[in-house]
Amino acid sequence: MNLAELTRLYDFTGRTVVITGGTGILGGEIALALVNCGARVALMDLNLQPAQALLQRMGDRAQQATAVETNVLDVASLRQATEATLKKFGKIDCLVNAAGGNKPQATTSPDLSFFDLPIDALRWVFDLNILGTMLPCQVIGKVMAEKENGTILNISSMNAFRPLTRIPAYSAAKAGVSNFTQWLAVHMAQRYSPQIRVNAIAPGFFVTVQNRFLLYDEQTRELTPRGQSIISHTPMARFGEPEDLFGAVLWLLSPASAFVTGVIVPIDGGFSAYSGV
Repeated sequence: MNLAELTRLYDFTGRTVVITGGTGILGGEIALALVNCGARVALMDLNLQPAQALLQRMGDRAQQATAVETNVLDVASLRQATEATLKKFGKIDCLVNAAGGNKPQATTSPDLSFFDLPIDALRWVFDLNILGTMLPCQVIGKVMAEKENGTILNISSMNAFRPLTRIPAYSAAKAGVSNFTQWLAVHMAQRYSPQIRVNAIAPGFFVTVQNRFLLYDEQTRELTPRGQSIISHTPMARFGEPEDLFGAVLWLLSPASAFVTGVIVPIDGGFSAYSGV
């Protein structure tokens, strides 16, 4: 394989990528990377308020993107958004499930024990992360099954490998995402087509809207004890930046990983490799 052929593997020109949670911090940055690699991108999100700023950042490539209001927990909404995407771009080649997150009410603290975590908060976390991944795979995965080709990329977490203190629902939900990713990879390849691949990335510690309260003190903006502990246990001694995801995301969505399915790739600055001593 020569350099020109290798470069073409990462050319997404003519390919359509759907990103759920597409206007979020990680989903939005992934969208920018893909658009700049030539992809057409559908940003599916319940909150489209950040979409305009995101499209502006795309500059002349904004014509390659569209924002579609979508509730990932509502099959009818997903079907409507999928139909709108197909009408605009003609096909869907890839799905990135970036919708997910945690919330303070599902997080233990000195004032809120595990035994008192409210069921509605626990259900919210499970629904968003588990069903918010499974339902888009049902709706958009069916489109891929019908054409016997496609790539799905889920967003798991390092919590799936090593559950963290204080966030039982989120850790368990992300473990479910990893397990489901492997299940769906086998199901799609055996039942529909080996040309349908399903993988996941497992980000380590990236600062997002959902976890900022755990990592930084809201008043002083200094690292919390938890944030400092994370940094001290991360060999690279920093939190991840959205750009740190791009290499793995582009690889897993591209033909460069044509023989890769059912894997969960850690992107954690060495956190999972460090024993603490």
